[in-house]
Formats: sequence, C-alpha cells, structure tokens
Amino acid sequence: MAVMIALSVVLVAIVHIPMPAPITFLEYDPADVPILIAGFAFGPVAGILVTIIASLIQGLTVSAGSGIYGIIMHILATGVYVLTASLIYKHKKTKSGAIIAIACGAIAMTTIMFGANLVVTPYFMMGAINKGTVGAVLDLMPFILLFNLGKAAVNGILTFLLYKRISPIVKK
Repeated sequence: MAVMIALSVVLVAIVHIPMPAPITFLEYDPADVPILIAGFAFGPVAGILVTIIASLIQGLTVSAGSGIYGIIMHILATGVYVLTASLIYKHKKTKSGAIIAIACGAIAMTTIMFGANLVVTPYFMMGAINKGTVGAVLDLMPFILLFNLGKAAVNGILTFLLYKRISPIVKK
C-alpha cells in the first residue's frame, strides 16, 4: 500500500494538466490510478487509507497551493470513488465487475462532488478570485461536473487496463 501511496504522489507531481477557463483552478492528474488499484487489490478499507494518506502527503507537498480545500476535496472525491468501486469489485472480481465498479465509482464521485463543490469551492474561490458565492460555483457547475466525470473516466480506464496485468505483483 505504501508503494501505491508513493506512486500516487509521484504521479500528481509529474503529470498535472491544467484545465482551461473558466475552471483554471482544476487540474487533471492520474494520481487516483494507484489508489484504485490498491482498493481493488486490498479492499475498500485499504483504498480509503491509501486515499487519506496520499491526499495528506500531496496536499502538504506537491499540491500545497490548494491548501486544506484541496486535501478535503481529494479525500471526498477519491474516497467516494475508491470506496464505491472497490466495494463492488470485491463482490464481482471479473472484467465486467471491474467495468461496473469503475462506472459506479465515477458516477458516485461526480454526484458527491456536486454537493462538495457547492459547499467547499466558494471558500476556496473567496481567497482565489474574490467571488466566493454559491452562485458563482453554480455558474461553473457544468464545467466542474464534466471535469469530474472525465477525470474519473480516464483514471478508471487506466486502472482497468493496468490492474489485471500488475495485480499479481501488487498482491505480493
């Protein structure tokens, strides 16, 4: 699990793709891939532990610019994603089970982040652009939802393509 945490931190440090306006405060990174792999390999509790530890390390080092808001949002988004996906995969460890798990996890993450963005993002935006209102976040919500769904989909596809190939190594 420590290796998955380290990989997550390294991935967010070296691969981060900024989004265009109006959601320039968001960046794509594949840091959730090792976390999802940990959840699939070791179960939901392990996935949540890896999420929390990786989020704290990332938030205090390579992603320190987003501060506590980034840590909170990462724990919420990835936590819901890995918990949902790994719970489903735990009961159906097949290719179709993995696809269903990843799809449900992506939908759960996007759904929870709708509410989280309404609560947390106004505080983040107040410091960033002095527009910290729920109305400003609602204006951005279509872009935020598409970003969350897209990020979850890309990371889910990467996990799907990698997991079976590396799971024997990860489980050792």
